[in-house]
Amino acid sequence: MIGWYEANLVLIEATFLNFLLALSIQVPLRLGVFSFAGVGSYGLGAYTAAILTLRYDVPAFVAIGAAVLLAAVVGYLFSLLVARLNGLYLAMATIAFVLIIAVLATNGGELTGGANGLYGALSDLTTGGVVAVCVVVAVLLALTERGPLRRRIEAVREDPELSLSMGIGVVPMRQMAFAVSGALGACAGAMNALLRTTVSPEEINFHLIVLALTMVIIGGSRSWIGAFIGSVIFTWLPSVLASAGRWQDVVYGVIIILAAIFMPTGLLGLVQTLYQKLRGRRSAAVTAEAPADDTAEERALLQALGGESRGGVQ
Repeated sequence: MIGWYEANLVLIEATFLNFLLALSIQVPLRLGVFSFAGVGSYGLGAYTAAILTLRYDVPAFVAIGAAVLLAAVVGYLFSLLVARLNGLYLAMATIAFVLIIAVLATNGGELTGGANGLYGALSDLTTGGVVAVCVVVAVLLALTERGPLRRRIEAVREDPELSLSMGIGVVPMRQMAFAVSGALGACAGAMNALLRTTVSPEEINFHLIVLALTMVIIGGSRSWIGAFIGSVIFTWLPSVLASAGRWQDVVYGVIIILAAIFMPTGLLGLVQTLYQKLRGRRSAAVTAEAPADDTAEERALLQALGGESRGGVQ
């Protein structure tokens, strides 16, 4: 077991980092906001943590905290700029935000290392620290998936206008989603830069957007569990498909297409649907058996009463 862990340590770390990246897309999506700004924040967080560590010898978690705070503020300010956009226009604006971060990193000179990026960002961040951060994030997001806050989120996603008429602050909730998305993306990027000790503009690309969106759609977009399922699948799937050789991308694409067609709510949604159907069948079976049991009890009672009556006549 220890040998397997050491051999797959990079993939294990990548799974948890991809989990945070997927959450940066999922959080606004739960509110009906199609935003990829979390991927841009991934790059912003990575460079912020790397610069603080390299230039100022800042401890790992202080650098990560600074990156998260900066990206949350930037995410909130960006939400003010795109407040009137929705749907495809909003998605395009957030893709542009990702590209802007990549261009700034490429042309940042000595600060960002230019096209070559930054190297040697050594820190004391460990795999245990990454897992601990992910657990805390998962617990906090799980709290938003129940109670009044969950109902508010679902109302905003399903019908924003009706939510406004009910006194729900749709705009503030969306702005908060952008801030949280930025924080999650930056956290993933910062920890990746400190674990790998390097960051470059090439990491902030359209492929990262596709990966984050795919993990959310295939895993499930309504819960953090779906994001985790997606991160596990699409972190480990390339290594599993390595034996396919040059057909790897084709097989990968076919799997995604089939999953999108037959599992529109993701793997988590499929499991929940099957569970509800099974539970419904059990409830129907119990309901169908209940009248028969009542009839048997009534017959026994009538027989007892009949026996008493006959005894009284005698």
